[in-house]
Amino acid sequence: MRGPLAGIKVIEIGQALAGPLAGAIMADMGADVIKIEKPDGGDDARGWGPPFIEEASIMFHVTNRNKRSVTIDMKNAAGIEKLKTLVRDADILIQNLRSGVVGDLGIGPDDMRAINPRLIYCSIWAFGRNGPLAKAPGFDPLLQAFGGVMMQTGRHDDPPTFCAPAINDKATAQWCVIGALAALQQRQVTGQGCVIDTSLLDSAASWVDSSLATYHVTGELSQRTGAATPAIVPYQAFETADRPMVIAAGYDRLFHKLAAVLGQPDWATDPRFARGRDRIANRDVLLGLMKPILLTRTCAEWLAAFENVGVPCSPVNTIAELEQTEQFKASDLLRVLPGSDLPVVGLPISFDGQRPRPHSGAPRLGQHNDELLR
Repeated sequence: MRGPLAGIKVIEIGQALAGPLAGAIMADMGADVIKIEKPDGGDDARGWGPPFIEEASIMFHVTNRNKRSVTIDMKNAAGIEKLKTLVRDADILIQNLRSGVVGDLGIGPDDMRAINPRLIYCSIWAFGRNGPLAKAPGFDPLLQAFGGVMMQTGRHDDPPTFCAPAINDKATAQWCVIGALAALQQRQVTGQGCVIDTSLLDSAASWVDSSLATYHVTGELSQRTGAATPAIVPYQAFETADRPMVIAAGYDRLFHKLAAVLGQPDWATDPRFARGRDRIANRDVLLGLMKPILLTRTCAEWLAAFENVGVPCSPVNTIAELEQTEQFKASDLLRVLPGSDLPVVGLPISFDGQRPRPHSGAPRLGQHNDELLR
C-alpha cells in the first residue's frame, strides 16, 4: 500500500513532539518526509528517556518512523542553501521552532515561498504567532495550565491536574495535518501554496470551548468533577466489588434501562431522576443511591448485565489490560517497526479497510545525508 500521500514531499524542521508527530502522520499516509536535524545531537527528543533503543528514546522512535534524516547547520549560509535546495520541489514544510527563529535564519514563509510558490508552509507555535507571549517557550504542561485544561481536570478537592497524554501537542499536530491537507486541495484550484499557522494554545482553547461558551452565558466557571462530567448524570466512573468501571447513560432511555438493571425501575418515573435536567439537579442524591448498589457485584457481573440491555459501560483498564482485550486485538492497531521489535500504535485511520504499515523505523541522525545532500 503506497498510501494516499504517495508522491508528496514534506520537509520537517521539527523538535520534540508536535512537529515530528505531524510529520509522522503524513509519513504513515505515504508522504516522503525529510527530517532536518542539527548536527550536534539532532532532535532533542532523541534523548528523552529512558528507555532507549539504539541510543534514541522510545518517544523518538514512535514519532519519527518512516522518515529520512539529514543534518544541516542552519546557523551558516551554506546550511541554509542546502535547506533551500531541498525545499525547491517540496510540497509541505512543517516547522515548530521557537517564534522569531525562522525569521532570524531567513527560512520564514516569505523566504521559502519565494523560491517555491507552491509550498504549503506550516508553523506550529506554542502560544501563537502574535501577542505578548509569541516568543515564550511552550511545552504541553504549560499550555494545559495556561489554557484552562488543568483547572478542569481532577477531583473537586484535589489541586489542578495534568491530563497524562500530551493532548495539546498531539491535537496541534493533527490540526497542522488537517490544514496542510486542505491547502493541498486548495492548491489544486489556485496552483499556489499558502501559510498555515496553529499553536498549542489554539488546541488548548479548543478543548475548553464549551466551558468558555458557558462562562459567557452564565458567568459561572466550570468546576473539577473528577471522573465525571458536569452536564450528564450518571456519566462517570464508579467503584464495584472488585474494580472501577465507567457508566455513560447519556440519554433518558438509557438511564431508564440502567435503573431497571439496578433493581430500581421506579427511578424512571421519579420526578427527581426521570429527565436529564432532573438528574443534574439531584446529582448527589442519585449518586448516593447508586454507589452502594454497584458495590454489591463485580465489574464483570455489572458489565454483562448492562451490556445485555444496551447501557454503555466499560472497565477502567490499565495499559496491559487494554492490550489483552479482544477488541484491541481485532482493531489491528499495533505495528512493529521494521528492523526492531518495538510495537507502536499505528495510524488511527484505515483506507479501503487497510491500516497503513510502517515501511521503516526512525532514522539514525544524518542517516540520509549522502543520499539527499550530494
